[in-house]
Amino acid sequence: MNNKETLFGKTLNELKELAEKHALPKYTAKQIAQWLYDKKVSSIDEMTNLSKNARSKLNEYYEIGISEPQSVKVSTDGTKKYLFATHNNKYIETAYIPEEKRNTLCVSSQVGCKMACTFCMTGKQGFQNNLTAGEILNQLRSIPESDEVSNIVFMGMGEPFDNLTEVLKALEILTADYGFAMSPKRITVSSIGVIKSLQEFLEKSNCHLAISLHTPFDDERLRLMPVQKTQPIKKVLEIIRNWEFGRQRRVSFEYIMFKGVNDSPQHVKELARILNGIKCRINLIRFHQVPGIDIKGSDDATIFEFQRLLKAKGIVTTIRASRGQDIEAACGLLSTKKILEEQKIKIRKLEN
Repeated sequence: MNNKETLFGKTLNELKELAEKHALPKYTAKQIAQWLYDKKVSSIDEMTNLSKNARSKLNEYYEIGISEPQSVKVSTDGTKKYLFATHNNKYIETAYIPEEKRNTLCVSSQVGCKMACTFCMTGKQGFQNNLTAGEILNQLRSIPESDEVSNIVFMGMGEPFDNLTEVLKALEILTADYGFAMSPKRITVSSIGVIKSLQEFLEKSNCHLAISLHTPFDDERLRLMPVQKTQPIKKVLEIIRNWEFGRQRRVSFEYIMFKGVNDSPQHVKELARILNGIKCRINLIRFHQVPGIDIKGSDDATIFEFQRLLKAKGIVTTIRASRGQDIEAACGLLSTKKILEEQKIKIRKLEN
């Protein structure tokens, strides 16, 4: 059994501690970081400016820790959905979305999710485990389009603020000079609004924030998102309202449109009321139908009228383009399908 620790996903401070632990020169940490995140080596032996003694020590206790996607589905619109296996033989999804002016990668932060939103297939899996910073970053490192990615959104499987320690480490490496050197303006982290983590994220990261709102009414949000009981949107908005967002940082609200649920003029009026005083934008999202979930998406005419009414209230409002509908676009569908396939295989083996 391989008990080696992975190097990929370690911050510069962690690499400095590693060098000190193994009596390696202090500058070794920066050398390792360069090999991991700039030169993107796949083995310790490729770190040729390290001494043979250093490489020998590293090989004894560590491995790079990257893994290729197990499969990929390609949409007619160019979207690609990758399936990755995690260290404990679970599965996560990553979506690559090419556009005219940007190429966005949607990454996962957990296997499954605790939040149990009624419209989400990932929530149906339940929570299985957190991803490490390395497993989060591996979703960027190990796809063929890695060098073409211009933007990253933490909107895949899981709740990023429920795994904040590892997410913050991943964000540091993504934006640091010793890491991938991406601008924080190119990264957005989406959350339902875990209150205990929201303040820490705002203090420790300069990346954009997106809050999953979906309705301005407490009772409706509780039915759609049980987490409303312990993480009330009123408290989330209070923290955001009291935070100073500058030009370099944006806060937005994600709003999936559900037919006859959250798409009325009354919802527009209440959204304008609760968001008053917050400089933000609302992203309207078409609902991708999920098997076994009795919720329908609003039609385009309703969505466009909803946008018009919000704009009339002075709220910047965009409609997110639907992508990858022919390749199980809804988050959690691909991994759930893989889990069910493996369960069927196990049952057949038992029956035989």
